[in-house]
Amino acid sequence: MHAGTVSLIGAGPGDPELLTLKALRRIQAADIIFYDALVNPEILAHARPGVRLVDVGKRGGQASTPQISIQAQLVRAASQGLAVVRLKGGDPFIFGRGGEECMALRAAGITFEVVPGITSGMAAAAYAGVPLTYRGLSQSVAFVTGHEAPNAPKVDWGRMAQGADTLVIYMGVSHLPEIVAGLIMGGRAPDTPAMAVQWGSTRAQRQVSATLADLPEALGAAGLGSPAILVVGAVTALADHLAWFDPDAIPAAMQAQA
Repeated sequence: MHAGTVSLIGAGPGDPELLTLKALRRIQAADIIFYDALVNPEILAHARPGVRLVDVGKRGGQASTPQISIQAQLVRAASQGLAVVRLKGGDPFIFGRGGEECMALRAAGITFEVVPGITSGMAAAAYAGVPLTYRGLSQSVAFVTGHEAPNAPKVDWGRMAQGADTLVIYMGVSHLPEIVAGLIMGGRAPDTPAMAVQWGSTRAQRQVSATLADLPEALGAAGLGSPAILVVGAVTALADHLAWFDPDAIPAAMQAQA
């Protein structure tokens, strides 16, 4: 039996219409799909009848499929000659552990490909009316994780404070007070404009703007939680002029999964 292939696909940030054409074709041809928790169900609806759907989602503070188990399942399915899709929220190679899965596949001699997706940091900012770069305000952007893996070095927020004009922080809500304190200690002005965008690009999108120093309190007052993207930098103030997205205009069927 010839081994199958694995397509690591970025499903995008939540809006199913942001899926790429290549991703759509791979999903339609798949024999088995391993999907993450934040993948919009409307995307899975594109799979052909009879496809096997396997939920391997990870959500903070909830029961999750161990990463080593996901990798073993991918290898096993491909070894059976199946066309395998590993469907990830956002982009596979931006805080998606796609690199780890590719390493496991390569070690097992499994052929794979990577189909990039729109990462949630870019999409959440765009749907909130925030251009991550803007002449005179931001010439650089840094994508940073606010949630360190076990045994990994802690993020040096003091260094990150001056690392780029605009900071886009993933998975940072639960550590927001420490992140803010670290950025301010590192030299980021307390009155720097900042924003949090929850469920970006979906009907459930909510956002709150504040100064960097006031962002934790503003988040709490608004009742925003995960999943959310944090954006720090002068460009977030442009949302007052460039906001365009109306979540209420999206059909109810397009609601994000809770």
